[in-house]
Amino acid sequence: MSQDEYFSVHAHLKINVEVLDEGERVPSDVEFEREIPIAFRIASECSELDGGVEKELHALHHDNSQALSKFLHAQNEKINLLLGFMLSQQDDPTLRHQTETFGASSLTFIAKKPFQKGQHVRLKLFLENPPSAIYCYGSVYGIKEKNGKYAVGVKYTRLQEDDKDVLIRAALHQQQKLLRQRAMERNN
Repeated sequence: MSQDEYFSVHAHLKINVEVLDEGERVPSDVEFEREIPIAFRIASECSELDGGVEKELHALHHDNSQALSKFLHAQNEKINLLLGFMLSQQDDPTLRHQTETFGASSLTFIAKKPFQKGQHVRLKLFLENPPSAIYCYGSVYGIKEKNGKYAVGVKYTRLQEDDKDVLIRAALHQQQKLLRQRAMERNN
């Protein structure tokens, strides 16, 4: 599947966008793997583990093991709270933006100042569901002015495969949330 085949959803994620300095280049795949901060590595591994265990927890809930299921769910929530706190320490308010759309191949965000097409950026994405954070690189592919602000489109250029899966799950979660909301509005 090529990058262009992933869908995007309209959702607001907190992100950090850092423009690479003159002469600074996007790292090679090997350099990128070494550069990823430990907090983002842990978040990726936890998110991957959560994805694999969800089905088993759901099956436990339907068996007569509700107490065990509730206990494991509570433990998972505690870990997610700690992970969320740890990741919040990685957020730089001076680089903070909010996405308009995101997917597994690209995102758009709103900026107060214009970016340049082809500009390389270092990104940190902070997801609520699944609770995770993603460290990656991207390249600006488009800019549109909107009411004195700029909608900036970025395609990922360095992104771990596991993080791509997390973005797919997060986009699907947002899509399901939107569909449930629309169904409720129709029923009311």
